[in-house]
Amino acid sequence: MQRLVDNVLAITKESVKTITYESLNNVVRLINGVSAILLSILPGKASILEGIHGWELRPTFRGPRLPRWMENGVSSFNQFIHEVSADSDTSSSEDYSSDGEDSDINYPGSPLSQSSRLSRERSFSQYDKSWIHWIRCILAWLLFPVKFVLGIPFYFFTEASHRASKATAKSGTPQPSTLHSPRRLHSLKDDVVQRATDHRRGIVEDLHLAIEIFIESVFDVVHKAAHCLLAPIDTMSRVFRWFSSQRNGDEDIPVEGVDTSVPTAVLSHDDPNPTERKSTFHSSLNTDARTCQDVITELGYPYDAIRVVTADGYILLLERIPRRDARKVVYLQHGILDSSMGWVSNGVVGSPAFAAFDQGYDVFLGNFRGLVSREHVDNDISSRQYWSYSINEHGTEDIPSMIEKIHEIKMSELKSIQSEVEEESTNNQPYKICAICHSLGGAAILMYILTRRIEEKPHRLSRMILLSPAGFHQDSSFMFTMMEYLFLLFAPIMSPFLPAFYIPTRFFRMIFNKLARDFHNLPAVGGLVQTLMSYGVGGDSSNWVGVLGLPHYNMNDMPGVSFRVALHLAQIKHAKKFLMFDYGSAASNMEAYGSPEPLDLGEYYGLIDIPVDLVAGKKDKVIRPSMIRKHYKLMKDAGVDVSYSEFEYAHLDFTFSHREELLSYVMSRLLLVNPSSKQVNRQKTLKLKRRDPQVGTGK
Repeated sequence: MQRLVDNVLAITKESVKTITYESLNNVVRLINGVSAILLSILPGKASILEGIHGWELRPTFRGPRLPRWMENGVSSFNQFIHEVSADSDTSSSEDYSSDGEDSDINYPGSPLSQSSRLSRERSFSQYDKSWIHWIRCILAWLLFPVKFVLGIPFYFFTEASHRASKATAKSGTPQPSTLHSPRRLHSLKDDVVQRATDHRRGIVEDLHLAIEIFIESVFDVVHKAAHCLLAPIDTMSRVFRWFSSQRNGDEDIPVEGVDTSVPTAVLSHDDPNPTERKSTFHSSLNTDARTCQDVITELGYPYDAIRVVTADGYILLLERIPRRDARKVVYLQHGILDSSMGWVSNGVVGSPAFAAFDQGYDVFLGNFRGLVSREHVDNDISSRQYWSYSINEHGTEDIPSMIEKIHEIKMSELKSIQSEVEEESTNNQPYKICAICHSLGGAAILMYILTRRIEEKPHRLSRMILLSPAGFHQDSSFMFTMMEYLFLLFAPIMSPFLPAFYIPTRFFRMIFNKLARDFHNLPAVGGLVQTLMSYGVGGDSSNWVGVLGLPHYNMNDMPGVSFRVALHLAQIKHAKKFLMFDYGSAASNMEAYGSPEPLDLGEYYGLIDIPVDLVAGKKDKVIRPSMIRKHYKLMKDAGVDVSYSEFEYAHLDFTFSHREELLSYVMSRLLLVNPSSKQVNRQKTLKLKRRDPQVGTGK
């Protein structure tokens, strides 16, 4: 009798699951269909979506084919990665899903995935009675009207389960579930790709998982209640042992907590191999919270994290891919609403940071202030106080602190080498540092070098490569112009109540993070969001939805934008000049700058004493090429050693898209910054001295 009840409950449970799953799927299909209709009637979508190849609405963490300029310069590790993955370019999209036997074994599959379907089939394979198959067939035909209305694949009850029964009959033992199968041996290529792909689930997948957990819990209660009624003697025995406190160490006592065990099969009490899948609250809220460190170390590169404290008390994270004996240093600085993740997001040989490291550079990745974690020496700093900064602080506090920390580290590491070189001047810098900056980072690095020159302080830099740098913005879209006037008009009212633009709570950051996953799973919805976001930035065709899906937009931490930074950009656009922040009164400006008006940095371009390479994107609608050419004209007129180049890129393509042409250009400019021949000869002599102390002594 117990076996019959178990079978009936199992069939009923799977029927309820299938109906609810397919009902939810049909709602999702409806949303995706409506999005597709809206997308088809929106104007200008072709130009906006042309940069999204194959509807890949997020950057891929993969290593593309080796570019020409790295054929003879790639490190041995990356050469090996290339050899095993050169023929697997198509794996970047498939590896994000968990289908069939390739499902992710580190993370539980969602109910929507094939692994979960196999897990549900397991509940049927426990029963090898042939009449179970006929009951399923009858139930499937009885549910045909429901299938016709909701589109339920009733063959799930017949063919799939019949195959599972046949496999069980052949082997004599139930087939193991994919989720509980032993870990398979992966090749290095599979391991690298698997660890560097997205493991998060979207909201739709979470709904499927929540439904499964709820249904499993309800039927588990019903099953236990039926067992108590059908086996009263055993029930009374269990109650007696419980009251007599004799269960300690013999049976597991369920403890209410975060982890919840949910059985995937309804079995009778005498089944010797019950199978359970553990579904935890943490995994049900699973988001991709990888850091830049995770991406770097998982791809086999060394990593250092350096805490930098600015003069005004902000704690910054300076990340490093170290080559401690290198005399060539590259410092990469991100733009607005970004982080160091942008420089490594394209994988082994598609990212500027890895490319520079493979060419022998000591790589430093800067991070501006502006995270929701609000890292500061004052742990009790208020939100208003923390976000009270403009672009001024990026250029006069953040970058100087990080550059000086780099200088301190390199001088310490190269100190032994420098001390052994007899003719080395004590004031000479034994290394060369080049800065690669994007967007707001470009404006901040220009502000840094100009203010350091005005203050007659060393800036340490040897070259700047500026990718679509901010600074001039009068040539922009109607949307940006409208935002300019709104900020200038309502700034006195908004600033006391809105210190910054960010998502303040972990819950809403989790929702934001998961929506980015849903945008990828639902191409029409993702395309619609991509199009609407592109309208907001003047039609720029960057992969905006893809960038939102990167791990640095996770539930634990997320970059934000200070209200003053946004206001500063509005001031620059309105004045049509590259100005420092206007504090709103002549007295405040006089205190900050020594003049009633903020400094016009464009007038000081003649102080730039190092080569500058300006790069513009022809498809960039955020900072248009005309604005980069204005930088170029002012620098050229001031006698700066400056170059200008244009590429067929949108604004975010400079960091988040793999562009061999851009990497080749950046590396060609980096190679122009080398230690002097005198320093190279001394370094070679020093190495020979270490091998043979008599070298150079005339003996």
